[in-house]
Amino acid sequence: MSIQAFDMADASGPDPARLLGELKRIAVEQLGAIPGGLYRPIEDQLQDMLKRADSEGPRKDLVSLLGMRQRSASLLMRYRERIAANFDDFLGRRQLAGSGLTLGLVGEGELGFHLAGQRLSESIVRRYQAPLEMLDLRFEALAAALGAPPSTNPVGAARLAGAFLRTFHDADLSETLQPLLFRQYEHELSKVLGDLYGKLNGQLAACGFNAGGRTQSVQRPASPPQTALEPAAAPARERNVATSNPGIDLFRISAESRVQHQRLRDLLHVWRGTASESEGREPASSDPTRRELGAQELQTVAALLQRDNSKPFEAALSGRGSLQAAIRSQLFEGARSLGLDPEQMRMGEHDEDAIDMVGLMFESLLETHALAGQARALFASLVMSYVRIAITDENLFVRPDHPARRLLDALALSCESNDGGSPQDRELLERASATVSRVVAEFNEDLAIFELATAELQDLLQQQRRRAEIVERRSAETVHGRERLLQARLQAASALAQRVSARPLTPVTAQFLEQHWQHHLVQVLLRDGQGSDRCSHVLALADELVAVDEAAARGDGGSVADRVLGLHAGLVECLASSGLDDQVAGEWMAGMARAMAFPDAPRDVRPLPAMPQLADDSDDTRLLSVVGGHAALDFDPAVAERIAALPPGSWMRLVRDSGEEGSVKVAWVSPLTSRLLLVNRRGLRKLVASPQQLAALVKAGKLLEDTADLPFDEAMRHLRARLSKVAEAA
Repeated sequence: MSIQAFDMADASGPDPARLLGELKRIAVEQLGAIPGGLYRPIEDQLQDMLKRADSEGPRKDLVSLLGMRQRSASLLMRYRERIAANFDDFLGRRQLAGSGLTLGLVGEGELGFHLAGQRLSESIVRRYQAPLEMLDLRFEALAAALGAPPSTNPVGAARLAGAFLRTFHDADLSETLQPLLFRQYEHELSKVLGDLYGKLNGQLAACGFNAGGRTQSVQRPASPPQTALEPAAAPARERNVATSNPGIDLFRISAESRVQHQRLRDLLHVWRGTASESEGREPASSDPTRRELGAQELQTVAALLQRDNSKPFEAALSGRGSLQAAIRSQLFEGARSLGLDPEQMRMGEHDEDAIDMVGLMFESLLETHALAGQARALFASLVMSYVRIAITDENLFVRPDHPARRLLDALALSCESNDGGSPQDRELLERASATVSRVVAEFNEDLAIFELATAELQDLLQQQRRRAEIVERRSAETVHGRERLLQARLQAASALAQRVSARPLTPVTAQFLEQHWQHHLVQVLLRDGQGSDRCSHVLALADELVAVDEAAARGDGGSVADRVLGLHAGLVECLASSGLDDQVAGEWMAGMARAMAFPDAPRDVRPLPAMPQLADDSDDTRLLSVVGGHAALDFDPAVAERIAALPPGSWMRLVRDSGEEGSVKVAWVSPLTSRLLLVNRRGLRKLVASPQQLAALVKAGKLLEDTADLPFDEAMRHLRARLSKVAEAA
C-alpha cells in the first residue's frame, strides 16, 4: 500500500507512540468483554435443540460449553491479551502470519478450526470493507511515523479471527458446537466493530492521519462503455466486482463457466432484440439521444426501492406481465422521484442484462418449483435486492457458492411444496419470512447478510430433511408391504387356478378353496414365503381336498369319510385363519362331511376369479394412461432404461395438469416390481410407477428427467432453454 494519500502529522503533533497506546486502550476496552457474551446464547440454542429432539449431540455440546464457562475468566484474559499483543506486534516486536497464527502441520480437526477462522475473517472484511480500508491506510501511515516496519491493522479481520483462534484453540469443540461458537462470536463482534472502527478512524484523523480519495476506487465508472462486451470494459467491471466483494475470487471461476455465461448473455441479447422487434420499438439502451443512467444513480434508486412495496413484482410473478418490465418501470419511477426525467434517461447494456437476467431467473425459479401464495410474496420482496447485486456482481450467475445464490436455494427448499400443514412446516415458513425481511431491511452492498440469513435457515432445513427421510421410509414400507401382499395374492390365485380349473366340485369345496384356503395361503406366503414347509403343507391340503371331492363323486364312501377326518386339522387351521372360532369351524366341517356323503350332489366347474392387479392408488393415478402392463404405453425404451437405472436420491420434475412443476425424488425402487417411488421435498409420496410408465410421462411432457438438484441451478437451466428456443426461432 502507498501512504502518499495521507497528510502526516507535523513534529508538533501528538506523539505517535502515545496515540497507539490510546488506540490500544480503546480496542481492548470495547473488544475485551466479547468472550463473556458467547455462552448464554449458545446454551439457549442447545436447549432448544434438546427440546425438539432429545439427542446425544446437543447434550455433549452442553457439557463442553459448561467446561468453557468454568474457564471463562481465563479465556477472557487470554483474549484481552491477544488483542493487546496485536498492538505490540504492530510495533514490530513480534510478527504473526497473515492469519494471526503461526504456520505448521495440523490435524484434520484443527484444520477445520483454522478454515472456520479464515471464513470468519473473510466475512468481517466483506461487512466492514470501507472503514477497514481507511483504517488499514491510517495504521500504515502511523507505522511510518513510528519508524516501525510495515504491519497489518491490529484490529483487522485477520487479527480478530486470529485472537479468537488462539483463545479457544484448546477448547473441546465438536463439529456441531464449533460453528455455533464462531457464529456467535461474529454476532458479538457486529455489536461493537462499527463503533470501534469509527472511533479509531476518528482518533487517527484527529491526529492528522487523513485519507485521500481511497474509497473511490471501489465505485463503477459513472459512464460505463456503450457495450458490456467491449474488451476494455470487461476488465474494469471485473475489477470493480472483485473490489466491492472481496469474498468473490474471480480467478477461482473456471474459464468454462465464464464462457457459458457469455453465451448466455449472447442469447439474452437475441431474446431482447426479438422482443423489441415483436413490439415494434427500438431498445431504449440503443437510443443515443438519451443520457445513460449512471452507475451510482442506478444503485441509489435501487437502494431506495429495496424496502418499498413489492406488489408490482408479486403481480408479475403471478403471470400479470413480465417481471423485467415491472423492474424497469419501478426503477424509472424511482428515478423520477429523485428529480430525473425517465423520458431522457436510458440504461447501459450491462444494466439491461442484469435486470433481464434477474427477472427471467425469478420467473424460472417459480415456474420450475411448486412455489405459490406466501412463497411468491417472499420472492417478490427480494427482487430489487438481487437487481442491486446483479448490477455490480455478475458472479451471482456464475459461481455456485455465491452467498445470494445459496440463500435463494435455501428459501426455495424451505417453501417448495410447503403448505404449512404441520407445525414444523409453519415454523419453516415463518423463519423464511423473517429471513427475507431481515435481508430486505439490512442489505446494503454487503453480502455477509446473505451468508448469515442462509445459516439461520440451514438448521431448520436439516431438521426438515430428517423428517422427510422418515416419511420416505414409511412410504416405501407401505408400498413394499402392498406389493408383497399383491405378490402373495397372485401366487395364491395361480395355485388356486391350477387346482380348480376345469374340475367340477361341490359348492362347499369350491367355496372353501376360493375363500378360506386362498386367504390362508396368502397369510402363509407373507409370513413364511414360497417354498417353506408350511406353504407346502397348505398346497398339499388343497390337492387332497380336491382329490377327496373327486373320490366322493365316484362313490368311494368309506375312504372318503376317513380322508375327510384326516383333513380335519388342516381345514380347521384354514378356517381359523379367516377368523372362525372352533364352534363355527365344527359346524362348517359337518356341512362338508354331509356334502361328501352323496355322490350325486351337484358339482359345477366354477369360473376363475379375476387376477389381482398392480395399481397406484395415490391421487396421481390420473397421470398414468395405463395402469399395469405396458403394451399400450407410448414410450422410448432408451428413456425407460435410463429411468430404471436411476439410483435412489435422483431428482426429476413432475408437471401437474395445471402446468405447475414440482421437484420429485426417487426415494425407493421396488425389488419386487422395479417400480419407483417418487416423493416431494417434504417426503410425501407423489407417484409410484414403473420405468415404462414414467418414460411415457416423459414423452407426454409430464415428467422431466434431466434436472438439477439445486433450485437456482434448475432455474438457470430453464432460463437457458427458454432463451435458446427463442434464438433458434429467430
